[in-house]
Amino acid sequence: MNAKERFLKACNGQPVDRPPVWIMRQAGRTLPEYNKVREKYSFWEICKNPELASLVTLQPVKRFPLDAAIIFSDILTIPAAMGQEVSFTPMSLSPAIRTAADIDSLPSPDVLGDVGYVGKAIEAVRSEVGQDFPVLGFSGAPYTLASYMVEGGSSKSFHRIKSLMYSQPDVYDRLLTKIADTVAEYLLMQIEASANAVQLFDSWAGELSVADFRQFALPYVQRIIARLKDSSVPVIYYINGIGVLLEAAAESGADVMGIDWRISLTDARRRLGVDRVVQGNLEPAVLFAPADEIKRRTFEMLDEIGGVGHIVNLGHGVLPDTPLDGIAAFIDAVAQWSTLSR
Repeated sequence: MNAKERFLKACNGQPVDRPPVWIMRQAGRTLPEYNKVREKYSFWEICKNPELASLVTLQPVKRFPLDAAIIFSDILTIPAAMGQEVSFTPMSLSPAIRTAADIDSLPSPDVLGDVGYVGKAIEAVRSEVGQDFPVLGFSGAPYTLASYMVEGGSSKSFHRIKSLMYSQPDVYDRLLTKIADTVAEYLLMQIEASANAVQLFDSWAGELSVADFRQFALPYVQRIIARLKDSSVPVIYYINGIGVLLEAAAESGADVMGIDWRISLTDARRRLGVDRVVQGNLEPAVLFAPADEIKRRTFEMLDEIGGVGHIVNLGHGVLPDTPLDGIAAFIDAVAQWSTLSR
């Protein structure tokens, strides 16, 4: 099997020669070749330059035997396209969206005009890897994007977004609907540019109760995925802290459920059903361990569900300063397990 066949069959729960493996945030952060690019260009400059974004996207797949390339970008492309000024050091989004008037003033972006650079980067990566290697697109999910937009950055309590939810649900709905429709267009643009699968990152949905998730986050994810169904491109839905939300998140319509490391894949499959495709879920800090321990824990993870309907990944993005040897040991362990299991 080539990498594209392996990845797409796994997304559909079909038999594969071995489980495919990729790593969230595999491009950037830990790679010395990325840091050389950062010496000349800012993070935002790289994101917005298709040539640089494609270069950085390809760096990890040239260094490691990965089964997919995820486009180098950021979830905050959407707030920026909707008119907020986005800064990263420290993170801030301004002006913060706090009122109905603020929401009404947000433009509905022209996706090709405002974030078309992401599609061009995907096309550039495709021209390099050919048709037999999967390229993944992504976006932040509506609740997570709204959290940043309303809080004006990151938060420990998320009290501003929750206050809007609880006190002005109709106003909140207008914001989330506007974001969801923009995200749907954004992902369709990425698919048109040749993305083979897309992932929705809901980094902060795990801060919600099940009831609040069902009311204030899930409907907008469902709205996006319904728009993508005609494309027949698999959708991966990742929530950091999915454990309590697992059954509700499974109602999203996503083809693959991203699982963080806080619950076992065995438990996830028991609760979701044996036919549900899952992605994950090695604890990212394990990659700082000795190679033998990385191998042991990777084998343990793979043994849980036998490699069927499983896309191998970490349970969250690769951490800064993760040793390159640790990343290599993880990827090598997947190949070793696959050889031994046959």
